[in-house]
Amino acid sequence: MGELNASVPVPASGGWVRRLLAFAGPGYMVAVGYMDPGNWATDIAGGSQFGYMLLSVILLSNLMAIVLQALAARLGIATGLDLAQACRAHYSAPVRMGLWFVCELAIIACDLAEVIGTAIALKLLFDIPLLWGTILCAADVFLILLLMRRGFRWLEAFIVALLVLIFACFAAQMVMSQPPLAAVLQGFIPQTEVVTNPAALYLAIGIIGATVMPHNLYLHSSIVQTRNYPRTEAGKKSGLRWAVTDSTIALTLALFINAAILITAAAVFNAAGRTDVADIEKAHELLSPMIGVGIASTLFAIALLASGMNSTVTATLAGQIVMEGFLQLRIPAWARRLITRAIAIIPVVIVTMLYGERGTAQLLVLSQVILSMQLPFAVIPLVRFVTDRSKMGSLVAGRALAILAWGIAAVIVILNIKLLLDVVQSWL
Repeated sequence: MGELNASVPVPASGGWVRRLLAFAGPGYMVAVGYMDPGNWATDIAGGSQFGYMLLSVILLSNLMAIVLQALAARLGIATGLDLAQACRAHYSAPVRMGLWFVCELAIIACDLAEVIGTAIALKLLFDIPLLWGTILCAADVFLILLLMRRGFRWLEAFIVALLVLIFACFAAQMVMSQPPLAAVLQGFIPQTEVVTNPAALYLAIGIIGATVMPHNLYLHSSIVQTRNYPRTEAGKKSGLRWAVTDSTIALTLALFINAAILITAAAVFNAAGRTDVADIEKAHELLSPMIGVGIASTLFAIALLASGMNSTVTATLAGQIVMEGFLQLRIPAWARRLITRAIAIIPVVIVTMLYGERGTAQLLVLSQVILSMQLPFAVIPLVRFVTDRSKMGSLVAGRALAILAWGIAAVIVILNIKLLLDVVQSWL
């Protein structure tokens, strides 16, 4: 990704709208990971089973994401290194190889969710069997190559266009479902049942894993450097302000979309007593009949396909950044994409053949829990770096931000330990 550094021009003067538009893009590419098919699975299951209760988890995880992505942007702008490069420079060979391996697992888990989501969307829209749709997902590499050849801004424009489409689809569905406003607002207030109920906690951690993606931290710390801001102290501070503004606006959009998915599931399924709707296909099948609007299910499938295509692009970039940063190994984008996608496709094909569509739905939620379990291995190094004045200089995180960042890291670790203990106890 080094060839893309400072490749996007930024105006030295002009109004704030013009400068914001120049910096807009990286935040939206990162936001894609916060509304991928994995989010759909956990949000639908959460809304169907527990109504609006897990809206508080979506809000919490999104606020955590805003802080963590701002830290990733801070690291990239202050040091000129992405998170993978910083890990390589700081840690010993065994530690950095372990971090690289864990991050690759996270990317594969994310890619697995995208494969399942895209294959389901192809089946819903074009009646392509799930197995064949899974295999067709490997062809998306050609789309990425075409966009990359046209330049980074073309890639960003493609991402933003699909995000707008997803936003429009879910805004319409939420209006159709007519959720009660009081119940929605109450759902944003945290409840103890989220932690005390093992089923709710499992989905809550899945939502956190689906929202705060480990590889997004690596991605954001790299692509913020595509802007051609002055690499002076003043230029870096200005660049950081615009980069954080960009990511905060984009992640607010992601919050709306995730909340809209869960609210729709709660208003349509949970309110009617259908707490068994835990997978995307079942939700698509029941949405139009239960809402009473024929186009609702079609909008749902269109948004799902757009989500899968978007996530494909960002996961590929993240994989390239991680491999180059940790290993200093550069392979063609198409080769990297095919390797990652092949690793993700194999378990989906096996599960589909053995257990059918229900098995893939369970695999989708499991992939998000796996992502959450791997999150500390990205968050802890990131927080450690941005609170180190010798690395960050004048852009080092202040005391209040450092306390908040370490607090977020602690919450993530504690929730994961709680989940592990619950899983072990269920096996005994």
